[in-house]
Amino acid sequence: MGRLIALLPGDGIGPEVVREARKIVEIVGRKTGAELQMEEALCGGSAIDAVGNPLPRETMELCERSDAILLGAVGGPKWDARELDQRPEQGVLRLRKEFDLFANLRHAKLYPQLVSSSPLKAEIAGGVDIMVVRELTGDVYFGKPRGIFHENGKRVARNTMVYHEDEVRRVARVAFDIARGRRRKVSSVDKSNVLEAMRLWREVVGEVGGGYPDVTLEHLYVDNCAMALVTSPRRFDVILTPNMFGDILSDEAAVLSGSIGMLPSASLGGVVGLYEPVHGSAPDIAGKDVANPIACIMSVAMMFRYAFDMAGVADKVESSVVAVLERGFRTKDIQQQNTTLVGTSRMGDLIAEELELQL
Repeated sequence: MGRLIALLPGDGIGPEVVREARKIVEIVGRKTGAELQMEEALCGGSAIDAVGNPLPRETMELCERSDAILLGAVGGPKWDARELDQRPEQGVLRLRKEFDLFANLRHAKLYPQLVSSSPLKAEIAGGVDIMVVRELTGDVYFGKPRGIFHENGKRVARNTMVYHEDEVRRVARVAFDIARGRRRKVSSVDKSNVLEAMRLWREVVGEVGGGYPDVTLEHLYVDNCAMALVTSPRRFDVILTPNMFGDILSDEAAVLSGSIGMLPSASLGGVVGLYEPVHGSAPDIAGKDVANPIACIMSVAMMFRYAFDMAGVADKVESSVVAVLERGFRTKDIQQQNTTLVGTSRMGDLIAEELELQL
């Protein structure tokens, strides 16, 4: 039975990194015999320019009949002046909401070959391997009422932090299940000392944790977690976060890995999952063949692991990346002394060639 992958290259460097990810999918199909089909569609700013909508109906229809969605990146200063509900990012937010993609997995791992690329000292950052599980469809990003209003002749803005206990419970289960396959520790992040929504978060996570006696649970305030990510990142295994805090903390964790260009993600929960690199569209380097495609390629590995139940293939993709790094090849963002600088396309080719040998 064939598998259909919806490719949404998006904006900026998105098309460049998705192009390299395509190479990986094609090799897997050819070497394993898996029937993997890919179709491209518009999303984000490119969709606004073409049809005036960040998520066109045709794109939604493709995603609905697909087995997985691979997204490049969306957004850029070109569209910053648009109303909030018509900006490129709304395309991604609508995908998350429409497909109920409530759990975002972001894997931040510092490979030994990149220790010197991390801004932290090797004795602090060496061996970091963190899975951030971020709740993705609640919190202030979706809570209502929201907007900018006029009251008594003055402007006032409102965003509402809302969590239902069922929303917390389901993402907590994802985090504990993942921890069981790792080092059996969950660090839950909140701000329960000042926010009622976070008090509920802490209570429900604690209730879920009671059903996982083999997993250690700790609760951390978000400011404490942010500090610990810099001072003692190896203490973390799985970090469970609400939506807004996770947006910030996962980018902080990404820097530990040497570059945000190394961080993949998977958004799960519905029938079809969304896989995307964490980095943005980086319009300043778009079209220059300098973007790091590894995060997108690693997102493909997560797709094989979680969408297609092909963990062996996912392992091979990841080990191919490590093998190329071990041979000393680097894109500009992770370049070190005594390494060979390569562009986006060449890095993709090197990883693809290595995967050909490993499969």
